[in-house]
Amino acid sequence: MALDKPVPMAPAGACRRPADVIRAAVVAGTLSGVPSTLHAVLRWDSPLGATRAAGTLLGRPSAVRGLVAHGLISLGWAAVLARMLPRRRPVLAGAVAGGLIAVVDLGVAGRRFPAIRALPVVPQVLDHLAFGALIGIVLDRRALRPSGARSGQGGAHTAPTVPAPEWAPTDGPIS
Repeated sequence: MALDKPVPMAPAGACRRPADVIRAAVVAGTLSGVPSTLHAVLRWDSPLGATRAAGTLLGRPSAVRGLVAHGLISLGWAAVLARMLPRRRPVLAGAVAGGLIAVVDLGVAGRRFPAIRALPVVPQVLDHLAFGALIGIVLDRRALRPSGARSGQGGAHTAPTVPAPEWAPTDGPIS
């Protein structure tokens, strides 16, 4: 599949480009770990503990395996959310979806993988909420950009225009 071909988004009928989904997965997969990392640092635990635990999904606990597992899982969930998030309030819907993803990820993986079960639950749930919200933010920001302003296609980013309220003066500068 080419990275510049749009993928239809079921509920809202909008399109998401695979490159946008990959970008959302990278941003959300990277930044959503802040709550659990901060929790680990404040407790003087290893900030890579959750990453190593994710490595058990691919055999044994290691940071490299954890990064690969987390990257693949992030990309998979980003693709699902790109299809499912509505156009209106995608950040809120993404956070709610992140909560549901936490139930699936931590519930299913937690039963089968002791290293994941041993992770503190609240920071992990916060990571998942952040993941969903960040997917919504990135995909929403990509949707607001004019088609000519996408990376590598030239054009300047312009904010969407909002009509002035009826009571606002329309002739001349505002003083």
